[in-house]
Amino acid sequence: MLKMAANKNKDNLGEMPVTTLQGVGPRNAERLERLGISSVQDLLFHLPSRYQDRTRIVPIGSLRPGEQVVVEGEIELNDVKYGRRRSLLVQITDGSGSLILRFFHFSAVQKGNLVRGVRLRCFGEVRRGPTALELIHPEYSRLDDSDEHAVEETLTPIYPTTEGMHQLSWRSMTERALAMLDEQPELLQEWLPPELLERYNLPALLESLRFLHRPPPDAPQHLLLEGAHPAQRRLAFEELLAHQISLRKLRHEQRRTAAPILDGETQLKAALLASLPFMLTAAQQRVVAEISTDLKQQHPMMRLVQGDVGSGKTVVAALAAIQAVEAGHQVVLMAPTELLAEQHLRNFQGWLEPLGVKVAWLTGRHKGKKREQILATLADGSADVVVGTHALFQGDVQFHALGLAIIDEQHRFGVHQRLALREKGAEKGRVPHQLIMTATPIPRTLAMSAYADLDLSVIDELPPGRKPVATVVIPDSRRDEVISRVRSACKAGRQAYWVCTLIEESEALQCQAAEDTAALLTESLPELSVGLVHGRLKASEKEQIMLDFKAGKLDLLVATTVIEVGVDVPNASLMIIENPERLGLAQLHQLRGRVGRGSAESHCLLMYHLLSERARERLSTMRATNDGFVIAQKDLELRGPGEVLGTRQTGEMQLRIADLIHHQPLLPEVQQAAEIILEHYPDHAQPLVKRWLGQKTEYGAV
Repeated sequence: MLKMAANKNKDNLGEMPVTTLQGVGPRNAERLERLGISSVQDLLFHLPSRYQDRTRIVPIGSLRPGEQVVVEGEIELNDVKYGRRRSLLVQITDGSGSLILRFFHFSAVQKGNLVRGVRLRCFGEVRRGPTALELIHPEYSRLDDSDEHAVEETLTPIYPTTEGMHQLSWRSMTERALAMLDEQPELLQEWLPPELLERYNLPALLESLRFLHRPPPDAPQHLLLEGAHPAQRRLAFEELLAHQISLRKLRHEQRRTAAPILDGETQLKAALLASLPFMLTAAQQRVVAEISTDLKQQHPMMRLVQGDVGSGKTVVAALAAIQAVEAGHQVVLMAPTELLAEQHLRNFQGWLEPLGVKVAWLTGRHKGKKREQILATLADGSADVVVGTHALFQGDVQFHALGLAIIDEQHRFGVHQRLALREKGAEKGRVPHQLIMTATPIPRTLAMSAYADLDLSVIDELPPGRKPVATVVIPDSRRDEVISRVRSACKAGRQAYWVCTLIEESEALQCQAAEDTAALLTESLPELSVGLVHGRLKASEKEQIMLDFKAGKLDLLVATTVIEVGVDVPNASLMIIENPERLGLAQLHQLRGRVGRGSAESHCLLMYHLLSERARERLSTMRATNDGFVIAQKDLELRGPGEVLGTRQTGEMQLRIADLIHHQPLLPEVQQAAEIILEHYPDHAQPLVKRWLGQKTEYGAV
C-alpha cells in the first residue's frame, strides 16, 4: 500500500506537463490538448478503449466475419476494380484458404509493391465481401523469408485518439509515463484511505494503471471489454467519488443562495393552457406542478426533467417560462445546436407570442447591427424570452431581470457551463432558477447519483396518438433487401436515415466508413438524393444538410451517430442502423427516436453483423419495447460489452473512465465513501476533485 502523501504541494504527475516526457514536443502536446490531456497524469488516465490480440496467426481457412485477426499469406493476384469508386483488390492465400485485401485509397507505388509471390502479414477485421471474405484497409507488412517474425507478446492496447496521433505514439508515451512511475511511485498520490480500499475491495491506484495500460497475455479480455475488471472498477470508483464530492459541495452552496420568487398572476398560464390543441398528460401536469412550487421558493430551483423522446417536455418548459414572465422576469432557453434551438423557437413563438410575450433569438450567426439590436432587447427587458445556443454564454450578453434559465439536453453542456449561464442573471445577490431537460432516460437511482445537485422530475407517459416505431432485427447478409426497402419508402414520398456506427480508433476512420456507405448507396440508388453527415463536417455544413433533409430536398441521410439528438423530421419514417450490436441500448433508443414523429407508420431496421448472446438479448429488448425507461433499466441489467464502447460519450458528467450506465452498481458505495471522506478525511476531498475535474472545479465556488 502506498503511503499517504502528507505534503500536497510535492511534485506530482498532475502538475507535470505532458511535454516532460521525452518525444512529446509542442505539436503532439497541442494534439493531446484536444483530448483534454495536458499533464502526465491525464495521459495515464486516458485508458485503452479496447485491446487487440496479435499474439497468434490465424489460418485463413478458419476465419469468421467480425473477427479481428493476424493472418499471413502469399499474394496470388492484384487487380484494380473500377466502378463508382475504384479499389485495389489483392488476393492472398496460405494453403488453408484465400482472402481479399481491399484498398479504396492506394498509390501506384503501393500497387507495384503488392505483386504475386510477395508474402504479407496483415491485421484487420474480417468482413463479408461480394465474392469472398475481405479485410478492408488492413495494416500489413512484407515478410522476408530469411527473417524470423515474432508475434506480439502482450495484448495490444488501442487508445481513443485524435488526428495525427498514431497508436505507436500512444504506446511509447504511456511506456515512458509508466517507467517514470516505476522510478518515483510517490509522484502519483493515493488519495483513497486504506480503510476505503479495504472496505470496498479496491486495488491500489498504481497497480490498476499498470495493468490497464499493459495487460498480460492471459488477462481476461471479456472483463476488460465489459469495463468490469477490478482495475477498471477501481479507477471508475475514484472518478465517481470525485464527482459525488464536488456535486455535494455544489448543492450545499446553492441552498445558501437567494433566487427571485416567481409567484405572479396566472392569467397568461391559463390562456396558454386553453390555447393548446391538446390536453396535458397526467405526467406533464404533475411535473408542471412540481416546477411551479419550486419557482415560488426563495432559493434557486435546480430541477432535471427527464422525459422520453416525444413525451412533451417543451410545453412543460413553456409553462414554466410563462410563470416567470408573469412574475416580471425574463427567461432564457438554451439548446446544444442551432437546429434544436430553432425548433424550440418555433414552438415558443407559436404558443407565447399570441399572448403578447416577446420571444427573441440569439445564436453565433447573429453578427454586427443585428446582434446589437437583439442584445439591446435583452438588456432593457423588452424581450421576455430568448432562445439560443452557446452564444448566450458570451460576455456581452446582459439581461434586464433574468428569472429562469432552461437548458435542453444538459449532457451536451458541462455543469460549469450552465452555472456560467446562471451567473448572467445574478443581481442583488440573487441568481435565476434553473430547469434542465433531457430525453436520455436514466433510471432514478442513477440520476440521483449522477445529478446529486439537482431535484428530479420524470414525464413517464407519452401523449395519446403517438405511434410506436416497429423495430426489426436483420443480418447484414440481407443488405440488398434493406436497400430496396429504402427505395420503396422514398418512392412513396417518405425519407430515411442510414446510420453507420462503426466504432473505430479514430474519428477519421468512422467518417470514412460513412463516406464509403454513402458512396455505395448512391451507386445502388441512383434515383435518390443522398446526403451525408459526420463529425468532421463544419457545424454550418452539418446544419445545412440537416435543413435540406428536413425540407425534403434529400431522400436518404447517411450519418454517423451525430444525429442522435437532432431535428424533428416528421416525414422520415425509416431508420436503418448498421452494427447496432456495437451500441448501448440507450443510444439505439435515441437514434430510433428520430423516426415515428409524423402520422405515417415508421420502422427501424437494426442490421447486425455478428451477434453474441448478450447482443441478441439487447436487440430483442429494442424489438419488444419503445419505452425509454424500460430500455435504460435493461441496459443496466445486461451491461454487455457493447455498452462500454457505445455509451462512452462525452456524457452527463464529462466522465473520463467511469460509465454511468455501466458502473451503476458502484453508486451506493460511492455515496457512502463520499460521506466518509467529507467527515473523516476532509483534506482528501479537494485533491480528489482536482485530480478528476481539474479546471472544471471552478463552478464549486459559484
